[in-house]
Amino acid sequence: MSPSLVLFDIDGTLVRRAGPQHRLALIRAVHDVLGLDTTTDGVPLHGMLDPDIIRCMLENADIAPSDIDAAMPAILIAAEEAYLATEIPDIRDKRCPAVPEILDLLAERGVAMALVTGNLPRIGWRKLERAGIHHYFRHGGFGGMAPTRGGLTKLAIADALRDGRITPGARISLIGDAPQDIRAAQENGIQSIAVRTGVTPPGELEACGPDHLLEDLTRLDLSILFG
Repeated sequence: MSPSLVLFDIDGTLVRRAGPQHRLALIRAVHDVLGLDTTTDGVPLHGMLDPDIIRCMLENADIAPSDIDAAMPAILIAAEEAYLATEIPDIRDKRCPAVPEILDLLAERGVAMALVTGNLPRIGWRKLERAGIHHYFRHGGFGGMAPTRGGLTKLAIADALRDGRITPGARISLIGDAPQDIRAAQENGIQSIAVRTGVTPPGELEACGPDHLLEDLTRLDLSILFG
């Protein structure tokens, strides 16, 4: 059992500029299920959960909320299938600074790690596989498992406790690049560590009041993860 748990966002935190395949899979899924040509143009993708992105796409296409709710389960499955059917390139060169080194150090110290991401499960795992870092993680809260990022964080913590991977009262930290990551940490009463490796405009991360704000993970002092 570990006295610490570190939760990681994926996009903008572990990897960045991973390619258009994820976005295109969402568009294709809507077309496959509903026969609609939609777009992510005008949708604030950063920090959002995949189901919320799809909902915005459909709202922009004037689809009624009840019809969106009815179609959503099938669209989520279709999105994962579309992504897995796509040729995803090796994205090890898209890992954010110091990511493999930090993950190695945490693994060597026996620190429990998990994911909190808006990616749908099979999309997130495949993306990390192509980045060469999936083996560091066993669990996570993914898009579609809860309606909010705070809810995904709660699920990831509960999984670690239920599996006996962390001690009760473990020090828990969430590392992410978006305001939503900071708020998710705050909602769960855990330490928030924000990194500037995503696309959040200057000042927005500071305004959310993270416990720590770093340019990237090369600046991470591991001691803050252990209390």
